[in-house]
Amino acid sequence: MGNNNQSNKDPEEFNEKEFHDWEETIHGEAGDKMTDDAGEVDAAEDTVDRPETGEDDLQQKYDDLNDSYLRLHAEFDNFRKRTLKEKADLIKSGGERVLLDIIMLVDDFERALESLHKTEDREAMLEGMDLIYMKFVAFLKQHGVSEIETIGQPFDADSFEAVTTIPAPEASQKGMVVDCIQKGYRLNDKIIRFPKVIVGE
Repeated sequence: MGNNNQSNKDPEEFNEKEFHDWEETIHGEAGDKMTDDAGEVDAAEDTVDRPETGEDDLQQKYDDLNDSYLRLHAEFDNFRKRTLKEKADLIKSGGERVLLDIIMLVDDFERALESLHKTEDREAMLEGMDLIYMKFVAFLKQHGVSEIETIGQPFDADSFEAVTTIPAPEASQKGMVVDCIQKGYRLNDKIIRFPKVIVGE
């Protein structure tokens, strides 16, 4: 009741003590409000400055992925070097096998030459030469080399090299290969030497 009467007084009727009490009350409420606001600001700043666990997780995932990438890159580099070395060794050993097979054919030639100097039997010499020739043909086939058929085939500029043309003996031989000057060969599906042919026109 007393407080209500006091609050209804005209400000001019306040005495010095009442005015002083009223001023402290106002300042106290404002100070409490400022203190509360400052606490909220500090709490907000703490929230911003404090590292979040989500950022830690992202950093950890980044570190793990980066480490995995570095290890994978190193493994791939080792694999590439190992593959190149194996390829070089394969080419080298493949060449050695071919040379060994050729050396065996050279052995046959040496034996044939020795026999030619000692015998006068023509049939035996021809038989020996035919045998060596057959071994050479078998050797080529073993390594994927095959002879290209020419005579009687339609001329194809992608497969044959025309040396010259001649009048076709028959009408059916026009545009056909009528003779072969030098045989051609394929290595698997690749032509390694084009046959030199004569074409009828």
